[in-house]
Amino acid sequence: MPMLPSRKVLACLLLTASILPACTRTVTQHGYVVSDLAMDQVPEGSSREQVLIALGTPSATAEFGGEVFYYISQTKSRPVAFMNPTIIDQHVLAVYFDEEQLVKQLADYGLKDGQVFDFVSRTTPTGGRDFSFVSQLLGAAGRVGGIQN
Repeated sequence: MPMLPSRKVLACLLLTASILPACTRTVTQHGYVVSDLAMDQVPEGSSREQVLIALGTPSATAEFGGEVFYYISQTKSRPVAFMNPTIIDQHVLAVYFDEEQLVKQLADYGLKDGQVFDFVSRTTPTGGRDFSFVSQLLGAAGRVGGIQN
């Protein structure tokens, strides 16, 4: 007759099985993740309404010589369930409108080598009113919840 494991062994196995998932790395997405399909639906010259239909409500808006929609996203990684997450990627899609409420420019700002970088035009902004706003958004995102970049 085979020997059955004791209740202590079964309890230990059950406890180990319930704790084990807490030891796995988790990666989470927050905010609006821009797809290539959505970007293709809002080329320069698109109307404000077309942008709202294709991309939805923006995370933030601003007025800098014309209206600007910002769609913000972050990717965070947590090595173990009880540790604080760290930001591994973040993007701000900026949709600039002209005076006639038509898309003037699209820019996908993110962090590349520690600097704000536009992934659409593959350039780093040189300054101006919008650069400081975008850099504040990206910089502030790292300080939310006590997380420091």
